Amino acid sequence: MARITILGRDGSRQLPGARWIAPVLVAATGLVLALTSWFQIESDAVGVVTRLGKFVRIVEPGLHWKAPLGVERVDEVAVKHVNKAEFGFRTAASRAPRTRYDERSFPDESLLLTGDLNAADVEWIVQYRISDPKNYLFRVRDPENTLRDLARAVMSSVVGDHSVLEVLTEGRRSVNEETHAELQKLVDLYEMGMTIETVQLQNVLPPDKVRASFNDVNQAEQERSRTENEAWQEYNKTIPLAEGEALKVKQQAEGYAIDRVNRASGETARFLALLAEYKKSPEVMRRRLWLEMVARVLPAFGRKVVIDDDVKGVLPLFGDVLELPAAPAGGRK
Repeated sequence: MARITILGRDGSRQLPGARWIAPVLVAATGLVLALTSWFQIESDAVGVVTRLGKFVRIVEPGLHWKAPLGVERVDEVAVKHVNKAEFGFRTAASRAPRTRYDERSFPDESLLLTGDLNAADVEWIVQYRISDPKNYLFRVRDPENTLRDLARAVMSSVVGDHSVLEVLTEGRRSVNEETHAELQKLVDLYEMGMTIETVQLQNVLPPDKVRASFNDVNQAEQERSRTENEAWQEYNKTIPLAEGEALKVKQQAEGYAIDRVNRASGETARFLALLAEYKKSPEVMRRRLWLEMVARVLPAFGRKVVIDDDVKGVLPLFGDVLELPAAPAGGRK
């Protein structure tokens, strides 16, 4: 079988296709340089560029150039996305139409001691945003886990300053605000490059072993509160009514007293005026007083007959009157 030998221009032997190796290598090198020199940053993120591990610059969203072959490295950090850390529970799936939660429990995160030495099963979330990508990447080794440790410490401290009833009821807002403020202080102190958006308590319940007893106590407290409110309602209804009646009686008594005093004063003034007139003419005043008294008294006797003492034979004038009472001596009837 014959052999084919390829000789170069200088007469040396060459491998088949050797003249294409150099162009291929140049093209491959150019392709590698092109692929490792350009990068794109998404619209909700920024790029943190490091050169041989040292921070160089931060680039905005879009297409950018960097040193190829791994000389410069780019870490994309989502600065517009709100992240969420869950404590005491985990969300298994948040897709519509219904959120599904992990069935596991996390007592090491949720069991906290309140200020009145009661245990509470507290579930909460922390929402945060990356505000400084440089500090986020280089100041703390593991910022997410560090944030979780700080959040657990702060929440435990704040809950320890409140009673269990406050954490369960009207004190929830205060716990959220205090935890938010204290956690942000620690994040800024450690220069973690994060901004805490919200701290929100979710479910706050007594531990499973004492939940039934706690519910009984809570129901009794609600019943006591309801009874007190009803008693105060009855008090506010009865006491003002009684005070109003007392004020009415008092005002009536004062009015009656004023009326009696005024009447007595008027009668006294009238008596004194009559006395003055009586002294001027006693006989005339005596007859006047007698006539005024007769005018007041006679209407109370019904039918009246006035006759002269000297009249005789008056029996026919009375009709059905059979007997008349004797008139007082020296008077009329």
